[in-house]
Amino acid sequence: MAKIDPLAAKLNSDTYLGFDFGTKKIGIAVGQTTTKLANPLQTIASPRQIPNWQLIAQLINQWQPLGLVVGISVQHDGKDNPVTPRMRKFCRQLNGRFNLPVYQHDEALSTFEAKQILYDELHLSASKLWEVQDQLAAQLILQSWLNNYSKFI
Repeated sequence: MAKIDPLAAKLNSDTYLGFDFGTKKIGIAVGQTTTKLANPLQTIASPRQIPNWQLIAQLINQWQPLGLVVGISVQHDGKDNPVTPRMRKFCRQLNGRFNLPVYQHDEALSTFEAKQILYDELHLSASKLWEVQDQLAAQLILQSWLNNYSKFI
């Protein structure tokens, strides 16, 4: 798999991709530092709990991001929950495969908040909710990161 040259991307972009990692599916969002706006992009299924690296590579090649932001969940006391080690592994894999900086960002309640917006406010059906909640959660994670961008770079 071809590696992305981060220097070349930096010359042409202020774009970041955000990820809401889950074992069954991964929500992805895109945002820019100049506008400080994130938008939902896509939900990718993870067959057999393995990320679809081919689709992720296509999105990275298409958007040429400067970096990747991954939501990391921990328990209220700051300790890892059962899925946290898999989230951190996903971060290492993203960095290793695409040679881009990966920023871990607290995703506290992002999926819950996404469900609240989609179900309570927009009244989406359960099947549509399942389809888009993770990309909205990725948007919320990336938006939070962009709002605090200067702290991370």
